[in-house]
Amino acid sequence: MASDPMKQIPSISLRELKTNNRETIESLANACRYWGFFRLVDLDLKKGTTDQLLAAMKVFFDLPHEEKRQLSRTEKNPWGYFDQELTKNKQDWKEIFDLSLDQADPHNQSQTPWPSSLSGFRETMLHWHHLCETISLTLLESIMQSLRLHRSSLAQHFTHGNSSFLRLNHYPVCKVPADPDEDFPTEGHLGIYHHTDAGAVTVLLQDEVAGLQVRHNDTWTTIASENDSLIINVGDLVQVWSNDRYKAPLHRVLANSKQGRFSAAFFMNPDFSTNCIPQTGDKPRYRSVNWGEFRSARAAGDYANIGDEVQISDYRI
Repeated sequence: MASDPMKQIPSISLRELKTNNRETIESLANACRYWGFFRLVDLDLKKGTTDQLLAAMKVFFDLPHEEKRQLSRTEKNPWGYFDQELTKNKQDWKEIFDLSLDQADPHNQSQTPWPSSLSGFRETMLHWHHLCETISLTLLESIMQSLRLHRSSLAQHFTHGNSSFLRLNHYPVCKVPADPDEDFPTEGHLGIYHHTDAGAVTVLLQDEVAGLQVRHNDTWTTIASENDSLIINVGDLVQVWSNDRYKAPLHRVLANSKQGRFSAAFFMNPDFSTNCIPQTGDKPRYRSVNWGEFRSARAAGDYANIGDEVQISDYRI
C-alpha cells in the first residue's frame, strides 16, 4: 500500500513518565503495543541543545571526504565514519559516524577516532550521548512498568556498563530515489532499507526534513519532523523481553532528490554478556538471546552481503 502521511504516531510526555503518571504509562503501553513508535515531548532540555548538535553534525559531514575517510571504522573497531553500510544487503544512501562513550575495558583498542579539526565536536556529541542514555533508562523503566513488571527489572544490564552508541546520519541529495509509493522498491535508492532495530530502544533526533517511515497496518507512514521532540522506537530486545506484546516495528528512511537530511540515532543496548529472555511470565516465545552474539551477527551484514541476515525471529521457540 502507498504511504499514508496523514497518520500521526502517539505523543508521550517524558516529564510525566518521570513522575510515574498512571495515564501516561498506559498511553506508553498502547503506543508500544500498536505502533512501536512514539514521539517523546516535554523533554526539559536546555535551550539550544538540539540546534547545537545538528549544527555540529552538519559541520562534520561538510568536511572533505578524504578527511572523513581517515576516521573510518573497521571490522575490528566499530567506531568512526562509514559510507558503505548495507541494510538487507543493499547499500544505503547515507554516510554515518558512530561513537561511544569510550568507557569500556581500557585494554580494548576500540576507540572513537575524533576529528581533530573540529573544536568542541567531541564534547557536544558525548554530552548528547549522556543525555540520551539518561532518557533511555527512564524509558526502559517505564516500559517495564507498562508491562506490570518491576521498573528496575532490567537495570543491571545497563547501569554497570552497556554497549549503547550514538550514530550521526547524513542522507545526501539523491538523483535516483526509490518510489516512496512502492512497499519494497527494487529500483532507485533508499536512505535506509526496511529493518527493525536490534537493541532495546532507539532515541532519534531529526532535522526539519521528513524522511523516516514506519510500517503500520501494512502501510508506510511518514513521521513528521517537529521541534522540541524526539522519536522513540522499541527494538528486538524489548520484543523478546515483552514476549511479543511489544513488537519491534519495521521502518525505513526515504532518499530525497531535493534536500539532504540529518539525524542522530542513539541505540540503547545492554552489556554484551546479557542473555535476554521473556520477562512477562507467559509461555516463552523465545529462547535465550545472547546480546553479544546477536549484535555481532547483525553487524556482520553491515559490511558485506552475507545472504539472509540473522533476525530475532530466528530465536523463536
